[in-house]
Amino acid sequence: MSVGILAHLLGKQPFRELAAKVAAYEFPYVQLALSKAISDVDCSLGKISPGLASEIGGAFADRGVRIAVLGCYASLIDLDDESYRHNVDRFKEHLLHARHFGAPIVATEVGKPADRSRLSEYEERLNRALEELVEEAERWGVTIGLEAAQGHLIDSPETMAQTLERFPSSCVGVVIDPCNLMNADTFTRQDEVIQTAFDLLGPRIVSAHAKDLQRSPNGLLIETAAGLGELNYPLFWKLLEQHKPRGFVTLEGVTEEQCAEAARFVHEGRAQG
Repeated sequence: MSVGILAHLLGKQPFRELAAKVAAYEFPYVQLALSKAISDVDCSLGKISPGLASEIGGAFADRGVRIAVLGCYASLIDLDDESYRHNVDRFKEHLLHARHFGAPIVATEVGKPADRSRLSEYEERLNRALEELVEEAERWGVTIGLEAAQGHLIDSPETMAQTLERFPSSCVGVVIDPCNLMNADTFTRQDEVIQTAFDLLGPRIVSAHAKDLQRSPNGLLIETAAGLGELNYPLFWKLLEQHKPRGFVTLEGVTEEQCAEAARFVHEGRAQG
């Protein structure tokens, strides 16, 4: 069983140095968010080319590291036309060049509504964006990985399932992070939430994130490294291996000092799952 890491957790730096650092920690793959992780190349909209993508992807491959997922975290629901267009075009550019990076998946959270009274407008924006992005993903044979997160338009197994029903394309999948499905209320019934997520989304899962949650004395949830909190990981590993054995699992919410222990926790847990 293997485990990767969000590349930028090891620090934003030149891409060759980053690839070497990932390899030194013995991670076989990464989720790479270009703007967060790479300091020596301009990867803004319009600057990515097949040559640049191949050079970055090759630097990781030369170190024995795959780019499992490209992270392109940009709101797909922005009601400002200019920002919306920029974000959609940037995501399309990632889809276009993903194969040159060696990445099968481009992932994102969809965005946070600034005004909950205008949810129908945000939903319309998301539908318009995904119509374009699904067409682009199908053209290039790349998977869009959608991730639910608290406060976002997609924030639960149910809202994710509704989106997947609207977009049944095999090029739309789910990045599952059980912690992102939790708030102070749902964490008290986390087993039910985790089970529901796999019941509704299991066949569409393409990658997973591993971090953890602790409850503070005042009831707030605090993120921490996988294995240091209260998430029912035995249940999560069991369901993940049932539905998507040997799938990508990527560490999140860790410091460099916690990397080795968190990776060991994931290795051992998945082996027993």
